Amino acid sequence: MTVRERFEEWLKDFAGDPETLKELEGIRKDDREIEDRFYTELSFGTAGMRGVLGAGMNRMNKYNVRRATKGLAGYLKEKPEEAQRGVVIAYDSRHCSAEFARDTALVLCAEGVPAFLFDALRPVPILSYAVRHLHAIAGVVITASHNPPQYNGYKVYGEDGAQVGPEAAEGITRIIRSTKYTDVRLMDEQEAKDKGLLKIIGNKEVDDDYIADVKTLSINPELLAKEGSKLKIVYTPLHGSGNVPVRRLLKEIGLTNVSVVKEQEMPDPNFSTIKVPNPEDPGAYTLAFKLAEEVGATVIFATDPDCDRLGVAVKDGEGEWHLLTGNQIGCVMLHYILSSKQKAGTLPKDGAAVKSIVSTSLANRICDRYGVAMFETLTGFKFIGEKIQQFMDKGDHTFLFGFEESYGFLSSTFVRDKDGVNASLLISEVACACMAEGITLYDRVQEIFKEYGYYVEKVASTTLPGKDGLAKMKEIMANLRANPPKELAGLKVTAVRDYLKGTRTADGKEEPTGLPTSDVLYFELEKGDWVCIRPSGTEPKIKLYCNANAASKEEAVAASEALAVAASALMA
Repeated sequence: MTVRERFEEWLKDFAGDPETLKELEGIRKDDREIEDRFYTELSFGTAGMRGVLGAGMNRMNKYNVRRATKGLAGYLKEKPEEAQRGVVIAYDSRHCSAEFARDTALVLCAEGVPAFLFDALRPVPILSYAVRHLHAIAGVVITASHNPPQYNGYKVYGEDGAQVGPEAAEGITRIIRSTKYTDVRLMDEQEAKDKGLLKIIGNKEVDDDYIADVKTLSINPELLAKEGSKLKIVYTPLHGSGNVPVRRLLKEIGLTNVSVVKEQEMPDPNFSTIKVPNPEDPGAYTLAFKLAEEVGATVIFATDPDCDRLGVAVKDGEGEWHLLTGNQIGCVMLHYILSSKQKAGTLPKDGAAVKSIVSTSLANRICDRYGVAMFETLTGFKFIGEKIQQFMDKGDHTFLFGFEESYGFLSSTFVRDKDGVNASLLISEVACACMAEGITLYDRVQEIFKEYGYYVEKVASTTLPGKDGLAKMKEIMANLRANPPKELAGLKVTAVRDYLKGTRTADGKEEPTGLPTSDVLYFELEKGDWVCIRPSGTEPKIKLYCNANAASKEEAVAASEALAVAASALMA
């Protein structure tokens, strides 16, 4: 079927939907736009679906949400008794999130699968927790994380509370592909409630227990009780779902001096006060910096719309603000957990931490210092969730902490995705510990660098949208596989990891990486530096990661910049 034929089919199939019909008629003469919307279906993978809102096969809309849900239901019903455990559904503050969540619930009910729908927006970590807490078979969250406002997405979680893996994603995709849009039905909402298939859940069913469990993650509750009220924090939920749980958690652990950025407090699908709702973006902190100066705060927290990620800005002793990187936040949390437990005599001999392959090697050095095993996974927190489950199944390691450089952190086992609420507790406790010693959180980061060496990372990305962009990304990766560099910025490439082949090649010898296959290339360099290149799994981008270390900050910065220039040239 041609692109134009698919377009005409949608006009016919959804003729009874005035809004969709009007949008499609508006692009009838725009061949380029029609091709972009209909040259392919919105892909469903381990990260679910994510895309620009709009009508068409390659857009996020209610028809793709409903079809994906019928695919999920079909996959779950391959084990009928298990499917009756139901699916938990959450959503964030984006355009159409509540509507997509409701449609998801009613399609499941029409398929005979019970649905637990939250009564209002909830963060990703609470969804992950709820799947396990309610003994559900799966979970769905409607979110596009930190993407611009024109995006939305659909993420599926397994019974372990982690995002589904490749096998489940392929099984769901198989059924989606065999399902016609017009074959999907929704059950009437009242009928679903009357039949006991649709259950609306709130604080009593999940939230209260979640907050209570997060509070148990405190390393030193007495410290929080003593110092908490003195720590002045500014918090911004960036118009998202973190507002209620983060503030509640901070208050209950004793941090009562928290000021919230009023302009960014309430849900806003347009994210009107910021360019993108991303805590990695310095521009997201403009209003928070202003409020912090007014109230005399020394720490700023920011969570993204689905509150799975936490950004932190800290003031140094000279009064200057610094936005910490995800690697710096992760390492200062890891250092605090390990050093505190060692001091208290509670550091387990089988302790383990987990990070993604594109996160800083500084974490490995910290783990070595405390005799804790460090495990590395592919990018995607589902792999960290899988590792936690492996530890528990085998009983060979005690999970202590996991993180990704993209501001994702976790120290619990009852949630299996990155958790901005959990992270808020941890970094608050680190800040209180620093305050008790008469130093700043920024000082602590510098102390870690002085002890272990300065590690500087650079992340760059090239956006390649549309059909041509996808082809270009494949071409770039194919060329790099065929012609890997022998040196980068004057540093010899000592090994090449090709995660698509599943091999690590060094000195002409190949060995398995031990990780799942993925379209990722990783170049190990002299001095422990490295460069990694991978296409994004959720956006039309190819991403570049550079990691350099040196004895001084200046040397490390210069080395990372040189690596970034050399690596970027590879993608030209």
